[in-house]
Amino acid sequence: MTRGILIAGNNSSLFSTTAAEAAKRVESFISVQIPNRFPMADSVMPSKYETVKGAIPLSWNPSSPISARSLVLAAENKLVKIDNAILVCSPPALFKTPDSMTPQEADILVNDEIKGWFLLVRELVLYFRRLGSGSLSFVMPEINPGLKNTPVDLLGPAASASFQAFAQSVLASTVNESFLVMGFTGFEAGSEGEFISWLFKIIDESSRKNSGRWHRYTKLRLFR
Repeated sequence: MTRGILIAGNNSSLFSTTAAEAAKRVESFISVQIPNRFPMADSVMPSKYETVKGAIPLSWNPSSPISARSLVLAAENKLVKIDNAILVCSPPALFKTPDSMTPQEADILVNDEIKGWFLLVRELVLYFRRLGSGSLSFVMPEINPGLKNTPVDLLGPAASASFQAFAQSVLASTVNESFLVMGFTGFEAGSEGEFISWLFKIIDESSRKNSGRWHRYTKLRLFR
């Protein structure tokens, strides 16, 4: 039986791996990427990833509540129904000092990497509540503060910490909903493929026992 999958997040190897795994399970799915609006001289983004076969790209302005609502409606129209929404937080790195960060860059951080998730999750929760089923998954690497004497990433850890705190609040506040809400983290660089394959297996189970909690990946595939 086919199902509707929506994947949203930053352009990254983690996002691309998630999309590639979705393509193994369905003929088509929705792919939504947060645009990188930081100056390329200051931010570090991965190289452009090839579009995965079956991906249906949709545009999204993270700072706009209208855009979030339109995105969910467009995804529903394309897929007929959204069964699984997977939100992938892997923000670009911004190597700057606080005093050199411009007000415009601060606005981009808040609007694209923080506010956008709040608005999109709101629409998805309302959608799944009306549907009475489905799953909402938060996916992120573990927050790494970086090593001593290495360039400081001003953006990534801040955006990831906000995503993690917001996800935790959503997990705690939706325990009685008819749909599932899960968090996934714990993989190491280079193990994205195994991590995402494991993640989809948990989503595929559609088990109530997996809802409302963070699932931590290890090589032993143990999770909490």
